[in-house]
Formats: sequence, C-alpha cells, structure tokens
Amino acid sequence: MEATTVKNYGLEDALKALKIAPNNPGTSTGKNWMDSKETIDSFSPVDGKKIASVSATSPEQYEAVIQKAQEAFHIWRTMPAPKRGEIVRQFGDKLRENKEALGKLVSYEMGKSLQEGYGEVQEMIDICDFAVGLSRQLHGLTMHSERPGHRMYEQYHPLGVVGIISAFNFPVAVWSWNTALAWVCGDVCVWKPSEKTPLCGVACQNLIAEVLEANDLPEGISCLVNGDYKIGELLSHDERVPLVSATGSTRMGKKVGAAVGARLGKSLLELGGNNAIIMTENSDLNISVVGAVFGAVGTCGQRCTSTRRLIIHESIYDQVKNALVKAYGQLRIGNPLDENNHVGPLIDKDAVAQYEKALKAVKEEGGNVLVEGGVLEGENYASGCYVKPAIAEAKNDMNIVQTETFAPILYLMKYSDLDEAMAMQNGVRQGLSSAIMTTNMRQAEKFLSHEGSDCGIANVNIGTSGAEIGGAFGGEKETGGGRESGSDAWKIYMRRQTNTINYTTELPLAQGIKFDI
Repeated sequence: MEATTVKNYGLEDALKALKIAPNNPGTSTGKNWMDSKETIDSFSPVDGKKIASVSATSPEQYEAVIQKAQEAFHIWRTMPAPKRGEIVRQFGDKLRENKEALGKLVSYEMGKSLQEGYGEVQEMIDICDFAVGLSRQLHGLTMHSERPGHRMYEQYHPLGVVGIISAFNFPVAVWSWNTALAWVCGDVCVWKPSEKTPLCGVACQNLIAEVLEANDLPEGISCLVNGDYKIGELLSHDERVPLVSATGSTRMGKKVGAAVGARLGKSLLELGGNNAIIMTENSDLNISVVGAVFGAVGTCGQRCTSTRRLIIHESIYDQVKNALVKAYGQLRIGNPLDENNHVGPLIDKDAVAQYEKALKAVKEEGGNVLVEGGVLEGENYASGCYVKPAIAEAKNDMNIVQTETFAPILYLMKYSDLDEAMAMQNGVRQGLSSAIMTTNMRQAEKFLSHEGSDCGIANVNIGTSGAEIGGAFGGEKETGGGRESGSDAWKIYMRRQTNTINYTTELPLAQGIKFDI
C-alpha cells in the first residue's frame, strides 16, 4: 500500500494493532496458525491495492481443525454457561479496545463507509453483551405429567461443532451474531469467512485467540478456515458439524441446505433479499425519502436488507420521484474512509459487471431510467469499483426487478390501493425485510397483520436496512427461514431434550396403558 493511502486514515496503525502483515497464515485453531502453499490475495476496492495474502486451507488442514474443535468441545461444554459468558464478555472488551482498528479494516477491505465499519464492530460488541446476559438464561420448560408421581421438563444441551460461512458485505458482524451465541450455548465454532474479505477473519481470530490464551482455554473453541466454495462444501458435508450457518446468495444457500439436509444436519440460512418500502399517501416525506435513499445506497447497495423497490402511492408519486432525483444529485461518491462521502465502492469488478448487466436489462425490459448509472473513472476511482447509484421506473413483474442485484439500483413503482401495494411487496421470491411509511395507524397495523408483509422483518416508518441485536434477524421464502442474533435465536445452537422423572415405587404408563407380567 502507498503511504498516502495508509497514513491519511491511520490504516497502518490499525493493521499493526490487528497483527495483519503482508503475508498472513489463514488457517487457525486459536493462536496456532497453519501455513500452506496456496494463498488468497486480498485487494481493497477502495484503491485497488493488495493489502495482504492469507494461506488457503487444504483438506488436510481442515481435518486437523475439525479434530481440534472436537477436542475443545469436550472441555468447553463442561464449563458452566455463565463462565462461558465471562469469556464472551472479555472478547467484547477486546473488541471495544480495537473498535477503531477493526472498523477501519472492515471499511478498507470491504469498501463500506468508515462509520458503517465502526457500526459493524459495535454490533459485535452488542451481541457479546446480549450473549453474556443470555448465558444465565438458557432456560427450559417444566410441564405437568399425566402420570402421578412424575415430573416432566425440557432442557437444552450444546450441539458440538458449529460451522459458520459468512459473506463479504458484513465481514465480521454476522460471524459474531452466530459465534457469541454458540459459545455461551457450549458450542465451538469453525468459521469460513468470505474469500473476498479474509483479513477481517484473521483479525477477529487474533483477538479471540488472545482471550482464550489468557484464560488457559483450548484453542479449538474458535477456529478459522480460509478458502473458496470448496472449503464451504467440506463444512456442509461433514457429519461432525451438526449445524452449518450460512449467509450469502440464495444459490449458495440452496447448495448448503441440500448438502446439510442430505445428512440430516441442521442449517441456518440467511440468504437473498429483494426488499421494498411502501410509501402511502399518509407518509411523512421528510423521513421517508431519507430512509429510502439510505436503504438504497448505504454500503453501495450491498446489504441483504438494502432497499431495492419503492412502491409509492399514485397521489405522491411525482413528488417523491422528484425528491429522490434531487437527493441522488447530492450524493458524494468516493473513498469510504473519508467520512464526508456517502457512497463507497462495490466489492470488486465482478460486482460492477453485474451492476452494468442489471442496468442494461432494465432498459431492455422497458424500464425508464431516471438517474443514470455508470462506472466512475479517474484518479480517485482507480480501483474501477466505484459506480453511480441509479433510479429506474419499473414494473414489479419484470425479470430484473424480481432478481436481487447487489448494487445501488432502486426501482420505483406506483400503486393506488394498499392491498395492491402489499401484493407487490410480497410478489417476489425473497422475504427478508420490508417497510411501510405511514402516519395512519390502520394502514400500519394491516401491514403488520397476517395479511400484510410476508417478510421476516416488517418495519413502520423506518427503512428496510439496519437491525438491532435484540430482535431475531432473518427472513422467509428464498431468504432461507433462518434467524440469527437476538430473541430466542439461541435455540438453534442447542439440542432440545425432554426429561421425565418417576419418583414413585410404581411404573404407570402413559395414556393409561396396562402391561402386567
């Protein structure tokens, strides 16, 4: 990296603090790093420069990692849950100490704005806090038995090794959503981060390894494997991994779900989104337009909860359209480490190609482009990954509208009746996030009712993107049906067991069955 890129934003110090060097080993059980001949290069979409290389995990190294994880599980599961929570608390403190450094790495390696990078690390801290409290609340149920002198209850036990496959757009937060909960539940974790953001995985592993070492705990509690889809396939097909949590495209999720299901394992899938905001005639336009713009262009449209479709009541359609065009004209696109900019780059040139393909398809299918897109050129956009956020008028049933494009393209469409709007909102294969903008209580409640949004997330007077740790995160249909983070999402990381205790000298059978010998 050139010194100007690093020193202007403190990146050099950030990388040093996280122990990121030009060549990093990429397979780990705690502090024990394994080197291999094959490497993965990490290039920043910010300036196109190579940050560092990591070693790719070989099948032999994968086997060694799983064995270490299994060994660690037998120790970790015997530790009382509140004690496991104490380890997670220490990890949260470690994240607090390194929030600026890790946030800058997230921003530089992935390309999201610096504030979003800091926000992602804050999500990690928040889920650690949540998990610490949860460690004293892994409750079961007690129920009455139909048999006299019997007690019946349910309890939860750790699963074992949890595999985590995460995507580039949230290179650290989604891992922490899974691993913080899995850890307090007594599981150990093997993480395959995206091959597009491997250094974020290395940084997180360095931090948790310090906590484990300080507490004299087995390294295999937290493991890291780096590689392409082949490493993900090893996790998906491995019967020693009872749960695989995978975040990414619907295409990838279908493969993971099929592989895990074939061996009767458990999968937690958080996949594609094609999220819409309904703007009613009763919308507060001051907040509605801001919510729509941020939802569409935040993280350069690379959030699974990004706003893809804006369904606008016909009475305010032109007003909203004009306001959006004006707002897009004020967007500042550039280096995401500069906090004055609103929009950073796409992750790589493959994403740029998909963006251009989508804009071409909009025109071919009869859409009307209101704000032209395009790839930005010049010294400030040398990576070739900077694009202009675009707006197009379109129909909900157009093929390109039905397809999730991970880029800042917003489709506008008009409606006249709320039932029509909700049918449009639900009329896609994905079901992650949704929102309605209205000051009318009846409209809001109808949207949230069983006849309203069919998504896992339904908001009123806030946009589709952004989620709090306290609520379960995930969606329906081709989004996969999984739930991560808060609420009772912890239950998927454990196995449920029903227990019945007979404290009498007789053996009555259920349903009054008689069996005399």
